[in-house]
Amino acid sequence: MSVLENFESWKDFLGDRLNQAEGQGMNKNAVNDLAFEIGDYLATKVDAKNDQEAVLRELWNSASKNEQHAIANAMVKLVQNQGNGR
Repeated sequence: MSVLENFESWKDFLGDRLNQAEGQGMNKNAVNDLAFEIGDYLATKVDAKNDQEAVLRELWNSASKNEQHAIANAMVKLVQNQGNGR
């Protein structure tokens, strides 16, 4: 099963990657920029696998660039305490 098929698995996956990035010294701005790039990629290239991802895609696609950055930043905050590094 793909991490994209279950929203909790997806949040855990993102949380793990966030903890790895921070553990390797990546600063908050770089993490947020990467989250924006990932969000843009997912919204344009990957089919939503569940209702939550479909809602996020619709929000992303209806948002301005500034709003997309805010969505990406909110996802980072959502998963900060997710994953193995809790």
